[in-house]
Amino acid sequence: MVRVKAHQSVFSEAGVDLEQWLALLAQRCPRITLVRLKEACELSEQAEKKALQTTGAWAPGRSSYLTGLEMADILSELQVDEDGLIAAVIYRAVRENQITAKHVRNQFGDAVADLVEGVLKMVAISNIRIGKAEVVLGKNTDQIDQAKRMLVSLVDDIRVALIKLAERTCAIRQASKSEREKQIKLAKEISEIYAPLAHRLGIGHLKWELEDLSFRYLEPVQYKRIAGLLDEKRVFRDQYIDAVIVELDDKLQKVGIAAELEGRAKHICSIWRKMSRKGINFSEVYDVRAIRVLVKNSDECYRALGVVHNLWRNIPNEFDDYVANPKENGYQSLHTALIGPEGKVLEVQIRTEEMHHEAEYGVCAHWQYKSLVAKDRTAKYERRVEWLRQILEWQDEVRGLPGTAKEILANVSLDRIYIFTPDGHVVDMPPNATAVDFAYRVHTEIGHKCRGVKINGKMANLDHKLKSGDQVQIITGDEVAPRREWLHTHLGYVNTSRAKAKIQSWFSHREKIRNLEDGRKILMAELQQLGIEHFDYAYLLSEFGHEHKDEFFYALAVGEIQLADVVELIASESEIALSSSQASVELQGQEQKAALVAGMGDRDYLMAKCCNPVLGDPIAGIIDDQDIVNVHLHDCIQVLNADVYGRLMRLNWREDVQASFPVTVDVEAYDRSGLLFDITSIFLDELINIIVMNSVTDKASHTVIIKMTIEVASLKRLIRALELMQQLPNVVSARRSIQS
Repeated sequence: MVRVKAHQSVFSEAGVDLEQWLALLAQRCPRITLVRLKEACELSEQAEKKALQTTGAWAPGRSSYLTGLEMADILSELQVDEDGLIAAVIYRAVRENQITAKHVRNQFGDAVADLVEGVLKMVAISNIRIGKAEVVLGKNTDQIDQAKRMLVSLVDDIRVALIKLAERTCAIRQASKSEREKQIKLAKEISEIYAPLAHRLGIGHLKWELEDLSFRYLEPVQYKRIAGLLDEKRVFRDQYIDAVIVELDDKLQKVGIAAELEGRAKHICSIWRKMSRKGINFSEVYDVRAIRVLVKNSDECYRALGVVHNLWRNIPNEFDDYVANPKENGYQSLHTALIGPEGKVLEVQIRTEEMHHEAEYGVCAHWQYKSLVAKDRTAKYERRVEWLRQILEWQDEVRGLPGTAKEILANVSLDRIYIFTPDGHVVDMPPNATAVDFAYRVHTEIGHKCRGVKINGKMANLDHKLKSGDQVQIITGDEVAPRREWLHTHLGYVNTSRAKAKIQSWFSHREKIRNLEDGRKILMAELQQLGIEHFDYAYLLSEFGHEHKDEFFYALAVGEIQLADVVELIASESEIALSSSQASVELQGQEQKAALVAGMGDRDYLMAKCCNPVLGDPIAGIIDDQDIVNVHLHDCIQVLNADVYGRLMRLNWREDVQASFPVTVDVEAYDRSGLLFDITSIFLDELINIIVMNSVTDKASHTVIIKMTIEVASLKRLIRALELMQQLPNVVSARRSIQS
């Protein structure tokens, strides 16, 4: 029968005796601090009373305060800790906007507030929408699966799932006071999402209650028929079970097995499911008459099984050994069906006390089972949580229920994140997906028009990395045109192949002549920023596998060739490769300096201030009168004008060098408040050190010239910094200055 939670005597129509309720709770959870829990109860009660003054009386059973106490009751049976109980007590009040999340964080701390916020995120699962059309659970399997993926992704703290299960249990218990339409909707949600979740967590008693109560509203005729058949023969069945227990207990004691025996109630939904699956009548359900045998250890499980099979003949193919082969959710027990006394079919389950505790409380059992040492308890708990996070599919626990979707959940793993649209639609994405990736995941045109993003109601950058639970709103413009820089991998705007392919496709379909011109412009602009004026086109085309400049520029324009790769190749014609992972370390002493440059023997050297060469630049040296080598860019005016025979030498950078180099950068912009802050923030984010910064403002034209010397480890770092500065509002240009 349905396992309906019996309210304790402390509850009445007039309310609840809080002191008595707290005392009873303390008996079940002796480690909790009643002072904090009482604070939460009083806060919830006062908030509800204040809300009642303006909104009037709640509908029957809708009190957020009493619901919170009932949720805490359920969780106390699972031995949830103090923070979890407090979060349960005040959760409904926060959801009903009677208490703010900020108030909870200030009064009860981050742990409680995080739990409440985690449960609030799961509310969207109960109200999935596509656009403005509500999805009927059981009719749209894709959205049900997405909801389940979202649910699993949020269970970083198992207490979040437990609080939500408790809240849904309270809701289905109160469903008798709801309208029929609401009953059906709630029952479908329970049967398709939360009963399977309880099963996955291994919390048997909640799973059975949720299944039976939801079945009661989904199939009222079948429910009443089976309930009637069970009640009709209950007296005779109870007498039969009592006699079997006496006989079996006597045999077990004779072989030295001290066991606890009890009759096991068969749940209505389970009976109906078995009848439907096997196509049998009620009389053929073997485990309507069932007993459970609890022993001390696994060895006694098998000894007790031998006693049972010696007493009565077992039915072939009706034996399951879940002790040696546990179920995926950790369930362990021996199941056997027999021809018992009077020729009646009887099911016997045999397990240890620890296995029984696991079957009833699942993941929660590891918090409370007294025979487990702390180390083992922690290890088993962590394994269970990890297993929950990595499950690949939900078992079909509700197969056969009319209108119920297949309980299949594919691709649930730690390599996906789950994002909300503003309408509550759940979208799955790979890790490191950005706002631009999300825009293209929603719709290609949304991606092309994307101009900004709000994440959880706040403006954010388009390269912002998303995380599970984020609500993302894409801000679109009128122009259907993606930004070229989105294809530049080093800028980090796009990380999914889908978005990249859509952007490349858009550019590929434009007129070829325009693409050729764009490719040439973006390369020239980048080289101009870096102060590079001369390079070998033939070498460049050969390295990238193109015969003509037009082919090369087209490939660059549509993103087939990365701009950063081209610039690095041009800058490294000296055959020295650049590495984006080079660490910046300061040069200290002549020994470190000598390790950077090759080709000058044992002479000391200085980096020329006129051109400030950076690791990867083609370089040459000029020996001064003190026999010190001055290192210049190979096309520096000082090198070109050098006419002293024997004083000019060709140099190379040594490989695997880790060093930082000073570079002068000029920024031209229209002056505005916060400009310097935005520029320096880029260097802070990119871990680039600013050595010197000077700015000159022209008040007549409202322009400003900013000249700065920075330290960079490679051209790739410099390229990214210049690109980011170029995109700042009011910035006209940002480029490397060759002359100091």
